[in-house]
Amino acid sequence: MLLLALKSLRRDLRAADVRALLVAMIIAVAATTMIGFFLDRLTQGLERQAGQLLGGDVVLVKGAAFSDTQQQRLRAAGFDISQQTQLISMASHDGAFQLASLKVVDRAYPLYGQLMIDAGQGARATQGPPSDGRVWIDRRLGRALSVTQGDTFQLGRSRVEVAGWIQREPDQRGGLESLNPHIMLSPSTLMASQLIQPGSRSTWRLMGRGSADAVARIRPWLEQLKDQGVRVMDVQTDSPRLGRTLDRVQKYLSLAGLAAVLLAGVAVAMATRRYVDRHLMTVAMMRCFGSSRADFSRLFVYQLSWLALAASLVGAGLGWLGQYGLASILSSMLTLALPAPGLAPLGLGILTAVAILAGFAGPTLLRLENVSALKVLRRELDPLPASAWVVLLMASAVFGALLWLYSGDAPLAGWVVIAGWGVMGVLWVISLGCLAGLSRVSSLLGGPWRMGIRQLGHRRRSSQSQLIAFTLTLAAVGFIALVRSDLLSDWQQRLPEQAPNQFAINIQPAERDAFVAALDNISSRRSDVYPLVRGRISAINGQLPREAVPEDARDDGNLRRELNLTWRRTLPEANRITRGAWFASDPVDAGGPVPISVAERLATRLGLSPGDTMTFEIADQHVTARITSIRKVDWESFQPNFFVIFPPGVLEGFSHSFITAFYVPPKDAPAIGSLVSEFPAVSFLDITAILDQVDRILDQVSRAIAFILLFVALAGVAVLYAALVASLPERAHEGALLRVFGAQQAYLRQAHISEFVMLGGLSGVMAAMVVEAGLAALYAGWLDLPVAWHPLLWGVLPAAGMLFVGGLGVAMARPLRTQAPVRSLGLLDEI
Repeated sequence: MLLLALKSLRRDLRAADVRALLVAMIIAVAATTMIGFFLDRLTQGLERQAGQLLGGDVVLVKGAAFSDTQQQRLRAAGFDISQQTQLISMASHDGAFQLASLKVVDRAYPLYGQLMIDAGQGARATQGPPSDGRVWIDRRLGRALSVTQGDTFQLGRSRVEVAGWIQREPDQRGGLESLNPHIMLSPSTLMASQLIQPGSRSTWRLMGRGSADAVARIRPWLEQLKDQGVRVMDVQTDSPRLGRTLDRVQKYLSLAGLAAVLLAGVAVAMATRRYVDRHLMTVAMMRCFGSSRADFSRLFVYQLSWLALAASLVGAGLGWLGQYGLASILSSMLTLALPAPGLAPLGLGILTAVAILAGFAGPTLLRLENVSALKVLRRELDPLPASAWVVLLMASAVFGALLWLYSGDAPLAGWVVIAGWGVMGVLWVISLGCLAGLSRVSSLLGGPWRMGIRQLGHRRRSSQSQLIAFTLTLAAVGFIALVRSDLLSDWQQRLPEQAPNQFAINIQPAERDAFVAALDNISSRRSDVYPLVRGRISAINGQLPREAVPEDARDDGNLRRELNLTWRRTLPEANRITRGAWFASDPVDAGGPVPISVAERLATRLGLSPGDTMTFEIADQHVTARITSIRKVDWESFQPNFFVIFPPGVLEGFSHSFITAFYVPPKDAPAIGSLVSEFPAVSFLDITAILDQVDRILDQVSRAIAFILLFVALAGVAVLYAALVASLPERAHEGALLRVFGAQQAYLRQAHISEFVMLGGLSGVMAAMVVEAGLAALYAGWLDLPVAWHPLLWGVLPAAGMLFVGGLGVAMARPLRTQAPVRSLGLLDEI
C-alpha cells in the first residue's frame, strides 16, 4: 500500500492542486524550522557557555568592593575567584573625546573561556590584565580617538598607553556598557586615574569557579547575601538567558513565523477542495471494484504522508539555510558563538506539516469516505461538502495548539485564537457586504470590467476566502512596518525642543560649583544639579524586603541593587503627587522615621503605600524613613529622576556625588572637550549616541521581521495559487464558453485584470481597517502611545494589494486564456 501510494503521488504531482499543497507545506515548514534552528543554536550556545557568559559558576554583584571575608568564604568552599570592577568614563586624545566602558580585571581573569588580545602579533589567548599604565581597547575606541598601538590618551587624571586590541571577551555582556567602546585595565592603573571617588557609580563582580557540589554547599550563604543586597547568580539556578531584547525578538519571530503557517494552512485548505473533487470519481471506481472504506482511506493517508514528508525535508533544508541569514541579521545582538543546529527542529517541521494537513485539510478529506459507487453512473451524486464551521473549528484548534507549542504560553494561545475568531467574523461580514455591493456596482460598468467584477460575486464563497487571506497577508506587513515607524516617531516627538542630550555624572562636591559655572558657559539649558547617594533597601515595615513585598516582586532587581537616592526641598518639575502629601511641611524628627517620597513605578511594583516604612543601608549605616507621598514621574523627560527623594538635612553626611542633564547644540558639541579636560573624573553620557544605537537595534529587529515576512508573502502567493487551482474547473469552463461565443484572449485578460485588481484593492482596504483597529488597541492598551490616524496607509495597502494580487493573478490565469476551448470544456464534470 505504501508503494502504491508513492506511485500515485508521483502521478498526482502533475496536478496543480497537489503542487499547491506541496508548496504551501514547504513554506510553513521552512518558516518554522528556520526559527527553530536559530533558537536551537541560541539555546545550545547558552547551555554550553553558561559559565563563560556568567564569568564563573557563581557570580556576586554589588555596588561596592567585596570584603576579604567574602572572598575568603568562596576560597574556603573550593572556588577559584576573580574580581572585576566596571564603570563608565570619558577618554580623550588630541581634542577627541569618547565615552568608554572600563573593565578592571585581576590576574585570575578569565575563569572560563579565552580572552583574545592582539598585541601586534595577531590575536592570542591572554590571562590577566595589561601591565600598569597600559590598557587594551577595542578598535571602535581607536577609531574614535584616532589612536593606535603605542599611543597614549587621557583617562581620568592619568595618561595610559594602548598596549593591544581586544578581539574577544569571553564574558561580554549587553546593557548600557555594550553601547560604548571597551577599555580593559589593571586595578593599579584604575587607582592612578583617580576615577573612583566617594559616591562614584561603579559595579563590582566577584566570580568563582567550582564544582556543582561546591555551589550546593554555599547555597545557604548565597541566600543570605541576597537579603544583603548582593545579586547572586549561579549556573544551576541562573543560567544565562537571551536577554530582554533578544527574548522579545524570539517571541516576535515565533509569532511572525506562525503568520506564515496560518496562511499556508489557508492555502492547504483551498487546494484540498480541488484535490478531493478530482478524486471523487477515483474513489467511486475503487468502491465498484470492491475496495473497502478502510482501503482507500489508507491509500490517501499514505499518499498525503509521503507528501508531508517530502515537504518537511525540502522545507527543513530551506529553513536550515535561512537560519544563517537570520543569525547574520541579528549578529551584533549576540554575545556568544553559535554552535551548529541540532535535529530537533526537523521533528518540529514534520509535526507542523502533519498538523496543517490534519487541521486544515482533514475535514475536507472526509468527503472521500462518503462517496457512493453509484457516482460512476450518476455523476451528480457528490457527497456533501464539509461545513465551513467544522473546517474553521478544526483549523483553529490546530493553530492554537501550534501557537502554544511554539510560545509556551497557553493563555496567549487562547486569546489569540479567540481574537482570531472575532477578526474572522468581522472580516466575513465586511467581505460579504463588499461582494454584494460589487454585484450591484458591476451593472454600471460594461465590457470585460463588468464581467470580471461579476465573477467575484458569482464565486462568493471562494472570493470571501481569498479576500480574508489576502487581507491578513497585507495587514501583517502593514502592522509590522507601522509599529516600528510609530515607535520611533513618537519617541522623537515626545522629546521637548532642546531636550537634554547629555548627562554629567560623578561630579564631586568639591568641584560642583566650578563645574556648574563652566557648564553654564557652554549650555543655556540644564536641569537642576541633584545630589546622588547610593543606598540599598534593607527592610520594609520592619521585615526583610523579600518577605514584605508581593510574591511576584521578590526577585525584583530593586531589592538587590543599590538605588540612587537624592534630597530636595521642593517637588521636581517633571513629577506630580498622586497619593499622600509632599514632605515640605513635615519637619524631620531626629528620633523618628524620615519622611520620603517614592516613585509610583517602584511603589506599585513593591506594593508600597503612604504610611509604610522603609529602611535603607547607606555606607554600613541604616536610615529608617516613612512614605508620605507617591509621585508619578515622567521618565521620558530626559531629566534626572529618582525612585526615592529625601528632605534636606538627612543624607548630606554620607559620601555623595552630583548629577545633571544639559543640552548642547550639535554644532557646539566639541565644547564639551574643555569640560572633560578640566574635570577628568566627571563622566558624560551622550544621549544622542544611545538613541542612535537603539535605532540601529530596532532596524536589525525590523530586518529580521522583514526576513520572516518574506515567508508570509510567499504564503500569500501560495494562497492565491491555491485559490486559482480550487476554482480552475469553473474558470476554465467559463473561459471556454466565452471563447466559443467569440471572446478574444484580450477580452478575457481584461476580465481577469478587473477581477484580481478589484480583489487586491478590496483586500488592501480591509487590511487598512484591520491595521488601524489593531494599532489603536495595541497603543491604547499596551504601549501607551497616542492613537493616530494613518491616511497614507489607506492608499499604500490598496495599491500594494492591486499590484500584488492583480499581477500574480493575471500571470497565473494565463493558461486559462490560451488553452483550447475543447480542453477546458472537458473539466465540466469537476465544477
